[in-house]
This record gives sequence, structure tokens and C-alpha cells, in this order.
Amino acid sequence: MYRFPCLFFAFVFWGSVHGGPQTKPHPDVTDQELFWGADQYDFAVVLTSSAMECFWHFAHRGETFYLNFMVQWVTGVGQDRHLSVTINAPSGLLLSSVDDVKGQINFEATETGFYQMCFNNFHNRFSNMQVFLSFGVYYDDNRDPSKSKEEEEKKKKEEVSKELNNTLSIIEDSTLTVEKYVFHMFRYYSFSRMSKSADFYLLASNSQYITWWSTALSLLIVTSGYLQLRFLKSLFVSKTCTEDEKPRC
Repeated sequence: MYRFPCLFFAFVFWGSVHGGPQTKPHPDVTDQELFWGADQYDFAVVLTSSAMECFWHFAHRGETFYLNFMVQWVTGVGQDRHLSVTINAPSGLLLSSVDDVKGQINFEATETGFYQMCFNNFHNRFSNMQVFLSFGVYYDDNRDPSKSKEEEEKKKKEEVSKELNNTLSIIEDSTLTVEKYVFHMFRYYSFSRMSKSADFYLLASNSQYITWWSTALSLLIVTSGYLQLRFLKSLFVSKTCTEDEKPRC
């Protein structure tokens, strides 16, 4: 008679354990797809036709998560430069979705765990594309969100008790402010580098396209001129004539 209550509590406990946010590395994901050793990453990835690549980045609650992406080049038949990007929370909730050539996504992390970023090339059935990615986390208020409230209150009391002319405190605050501004400048520089690389690949592709078409048209003009000359020559009857006879058409 006690079996059913025991089974009920076992199912409830099992659901509460496996239904929360994902805070541990995924067992079925390689180390190259998990990013949690640094605050920001910049690299390029090649997506084959109709392929999807997913990456995971670890973020604490209270951190600001950002993602910048841009399609650099597309090769193949039926080229479409649009890329579908989705970001899911550790609990599986869809946070953002973008379908464009380039984009910027920023949001404040409300959960601690691995955030999933998926890049889908479903617009191209027969074309590959290279995408430049820049993503990571940062703090807006120069504080570590993992600290407890007691430590924050203690720090505030210590800061109030400091004197106004404390040189070390002023230098520390100025250093943190400069560090934050430098980090945001690095983000904007990374996005501008995406644009320059995409323009370079576009110019290289257009140059190759113009070269091939110029060569093809030159051969077409020379061939058509040769055929016209042969056609005009075939209209004249060539035979040996005496001094009194003249060649006729």
C-alpha cells in the first residue's frame, strides 16, 4: 500500500532535478562547441548548404550577453546571403531570433548556465557561406554578479567609510571605467572588422566575375568576326581567270 506514494515522490524529485536550467557541460557536445573559458570570442565558421551549427557559451545571472554576426561570402548556385540565428536560454526558452545578413543581439542574462546559439543556412540548398562571429559577456556596473548580497552591503559600508581624498579608491574606479570603455571599443572594432572583411570578399568576387565575363565576351567577339569573314569569303567564287575575265559573285 506504500508503493504508490513512494513512486509519486520519486517522479517529482526526478522532474525537479532534470527540469532546471543547464549549468553543466552538455555530454553530447564536443569541447570545441562549448565556450566558457573567456569573456569574448571572435572567429569565422563555414556553413555548408542547409546546415546548422550550434555553440554554447556560459553566462552568470546579471551579466550582459552579446552576439555580433555577419555573412562574409556565399558560394554556389542560388546564392542567398540571409542567415537564420536563434539564441536559447539554459532552460530552453527562445530569447532572440534574427534572419538577416548581419545583426547584433544584446540582452541581460536572467539564468546561470550555457546559452545556446544556433546558425542555420536553410535559405541555401546548394550554396555554402562563411560567417564571422563575435560573442561574449560583460558587466555594465563593474560588479561580479556571483557575489552575495552580504558581501555587496559590506563593500558599500567600507566605501562610505573611506575618505574623499583616498587616492587608491579613485584610481581603482577610474581603471574599471577605462577598462569598460576599452572593452566596448573592442566590440565596435570587431564589428567594423566584420564589415571590412565582407566588403573585401565582395570586391574579390566581383573582380573575378568581371574578369571571366570580359574574357568570354572577348572570345565571342573574335569568334563572331572570324565566322563573318569566312561567310563573306564563301560568297565569292574563286576560280582561275584569264586577263579578259573578271571574278564574279
